[in-house]
Amino acid sequence: MDIKPASTTTDPNEAQYETIEKYMVPLSNIITFNPDQPIQDVISIIIDKKISGAPVLDDQHHLVGMISEKDCLRIIVDQAYYNMPAETRKVSDYMTPKVQSLSLKTNVVEAAIEFLNSPIRRFPVVENGALIGQVSRRHILKAAQNIKSSR
Repeated sequence: MDIKPASTTTDPNEAQYETIEKYMVPLSNIITFNPDQPIQDVISIIIDKKISGAPVLDDQHHLVGMISEKDCLRIIVDQAYYNMPAETRKVSDYMTPKVQSLSLKTNVVEAAIEFLNSPIRRFPVVENGALIGQVSRRHILKAAQNIKSSR
């Protein structure tokens, strides 16, 4: 696979790579949840839509967390060991509140580095605290197909 910046400056050490904007999924195509949503609804949607998780947004579309299959599995333990009824639990009870995100200005090489240094398979893309999209490892692999070698 050839790796080369999309365009270069006069200094070869200051390569300019494409940003993730071209490769991310826009907010309009992402399933999201609300912190007050019943966790049982989320589990049903995760199963029905065959997704592994989704961003959690407040009413202003600000990213406040992520909810994953793993987060939802905690409900089994809560029911079995703590006798906590699932019907009363909300997304905010199980979501991961501290979320690593990328900016729209992140280039594909920076995104690749983030993925290599993290177990996360997809990152939310945030602008001014609001979710605008999501980018996955596979999206960055697609970007790699468009990068040419500098050698």
